[in-house]
Amino acid sequence: MGYQPRIKSSRNTAYQNKKPLREKNKNKKNTNRQYSRQGKQEKIPVLQAEFIELTLKRLHTLGAQKFGTSPFSTHFTRWLTNVKTILDEFETYFSIGVDEQFKNQCAEILTTIESQLDAYGRKEANAEQETKKLSYCKSFLNQINAQHALAIGALKAQKANEIKRLNSLIVQLKSDQDRIIRLKTGFWRGVSKKEREQQELVVIEALNEKQLELELVVLDFKEKQRALWEQFERRREPIQKQLHMFQNKVQAAETDGSLEERWFACEALVDVVNGFLQRKIVDVMDLNGFESKNAVV
Repeated sequence: MGYQPRIKSSRNTAYQNKKPLREKNKNKKNTNRQYSRQGKQEKIPVLQAEFIELTLKRLHTLGAQKFGTSPFSTHFTRWLTNVKTILDEFETYFSIGVDEQFKNQCAEILTTIESQLDAYGRKEANAEQETKKLSYCKSFLNQINAQHALAIGALKAQKANEIKRLNSLIVQLKSDQDRIIRLKTGFWRGVSKKEREQQELVVIEALNEKQLELELVVLDFKEKQRALWEQFERRREPIQKQLHMFQNKVQAAETDGSLEERWFACEALVDVVNGFLQRKIVDVMDLNGFESKNAVV
């Protein structure tokens, strides 16, 4: 039986059989890497749009934010910090493309709103003093009202006593007059006619005098009451004006007057952001295109 040599596969044949496998794996890895880069590239605009939308939403929210308790100035620092944080995060995100126009416009708006909030803070600080003045005015006005009420009460009591005294005299004089008339018409002749007439004249004169005095007393008390009222008004009127002024200032301090200015500031910042995005939209598109090319390589 003869020897038959082993048949060996050529190395070239083995290489040719393995080469397509390595190339396939290599192509698979490259394809996965490419898909990964393309997926990353496709996410960039979505994340960017979400970030922009979130930034604008946060600015709108801060512009509409209301402070429920006074003093409202205690909330200003925190509110400004939140606004600046949003702008800082926006600048950081677009750190490559943020321009000086954007920074200058934001700085101008922030300077304006800070000045306005400082002014409101001073008003609130002054309002605390206005509250004290309002309390003093109320107390002083109550004192004036009490003094006027006491003066009017005393005047009315004096008037009542004086009228009572005069009415008592008038009643007595009328009683005397009636007695004299009975003497004139009666049968008792102990008093002469002339004497009775003189007595009647005296009584009538006294009666007229007291009735006139009563009328004068009533008029005098009316004049005194009017004088007291005028004096009361002269004292009360300036205090009343100050009271209304302090009340208005205190009421104004109890309302967040900064809301409108803060809203305008945030809306202005929204316009600045939108303006920046419009200026940079071409640059952003170029940047995305550049990244897409790098991802394919």
